Amino acid sequence: MLRTKELWTPLSKLLRRRTFSSTPRRFLLLPSRSNPQVYSSNVGTYSFFFSTCENHFLQNSLNVSGKNFCSESLVKAKTSCWNCNAQPQRSLFLACESCGTIQPVDQSIDYFQIFGLEKKYEMKDENLEGKYKDWQKKLHPDLVHSKSQKERDFAAEQSARVTDAYRTLRNPRLRAIYILKLEGVNVNEEETISEPQLLAEIMEIREAVEEAPDSKALTEIQSQMREKLQHWSKSFANAFQSKKFEEAITCIRRMTYYDRVNEEIVKRL
Repeated sequence: MLRTKELWTPLSKLLRRRTFSSTPRRFLLLPSRSNPQVYSSNVGTYSFFFSTCENHFLQNSLNVSGKNFCSESLVKAKTSCWNCNAQPQRSLFLACESCGTIQPVDQSIDYFQIFGLEKKYEMKDENLEGKYKDWQKKLHPDLVHSKSQKERDFAAEQSARVTDAYRTLRNPRLRAIYILKLEGVNVNEEETISEPQLLAEIMEIREAVEEAPDSKALTEIQSQMREKLQHWSKSFANAFQSKKFEEAITCIRRMTYYDRVNEEIVKRL
């Protein structure tokens, strides 16, 4: 067990104190036979850090239309209102401007456009939560319960789409994956890890979390993980701006590991 004195020591120093056997440990992460979404290694199965199932919000996202936060510069929709056949003045995004009927999905609208945001990774003071709540007020079941089944279905799909967009953009790692996807770069989070130094670090952090005797110790580790996330988030922003996509993907993988640590700590607190 870790001594109480060590828990107040910066994790980087704590990790340097640990000694390894004279024989280097080699890690080979492969999909587990029992669960292809969990990686295993020659020293055990580590679903805690290496669970890499595709993000629910990105994999199952619905492409839904909307209007209220749409930019004036958006290309006009090619189709007219399904209810009154009116031609839109702007892209059909949420509802018809003539009859107010909720419109079907518009796959050309991305998450940033839903909230009227510039397509960039860094987000500061964007009032994302407020815009999300405004969206959901317009799509609340109580407001569409008297509508036709067709329109209620459109509203439900749009609501799910807005929720996916909100959860994705508010999370730095998910936002990073999504903005790369818009650039045509897909991130394979299930790729086998081959960096011995990174693997050793993750294993040491895992041990520190498992051996933490109380919530104060866990909170200290959690604080350090957040600092690491901020560091790699900034690194991603720089790489993305410079179009260094391979470097950007490396940053995302780092963020993934530290996110997993935070998730496990939350479960223990």
